[in-house]
Amino acid sequence: MRESARQWPARAALAPRWRQCGFTLVEVMVALTILSLVLLATVTGLRTLANTQTAIERQTERVDEMRTVSSFLRSTLESAVVGAGGGGGGLSLGGGASESAYFEATAAALAWKSTILFGENYGGAYLLRVAREDERLVLRWQEPGQPEELRDWRATDSRVLVDHLEAFKLSFRRGFVDPWVDAWTDKQAPALVRLQLKSSGRYWPDLIVQVPQ
Repeated sequence: MRESARQWPARAALAPRWRQCGFTLVEVMVALTILSLVLLATVTGLRTLANTQTAIERQTERVDEMRTVSSFLRSTLESAVVGAGGGGGGLSLGGGASESAYFEATAAALAWKSTILFGENYGGAYLLRVAREDERLVLRWQEPGQPEELRDWRATDSRVLVDHLEAFKLSFRRGFVDPWVDAWTDKQAPALVRLQLKSSGRYWPDLIVQVPQ
């Protein structure tokens, strides 16, 4: 009993110090508030980073699509086989099923003959046609040899070049210094062709291609 009585004052003196080592309710609430703000800032930052990455990926895909489509149209138009003759916007040489040149330009479609390669071992000279179909820019192709009056582009092979197409406009220049015109009915191919496209709410850079004469 005497020993316990002697130890009691010492324990009583240490009790206030022991209670001072804990956290009050206000301190806990402040800590939780700060932690919540840190977590909120972290989640917001991660979400912003994810949205930025998605936007960058979409923009990259859009640039790749522009580059691929523009490169294909430019290369095939620059190697187009055109000539004098024909009429009504269509240009051909030789006539009939053995025509050696072909170029047709209207306000809504562009058709020409060019050499293309499908894969490594498949390709050759084809009649190509680019036109707007609903909300898509569609490329169609067929082998030459069919008379012009019997050609049915709706039944040919096709591939979608641009989806979500909102605008497609063709313009033509007779010479390099002549003004642009929206319709082409001359028997001679234009010197320049301009393609203007708008898809997914954005305009593409104008594609201006020199057509062989």
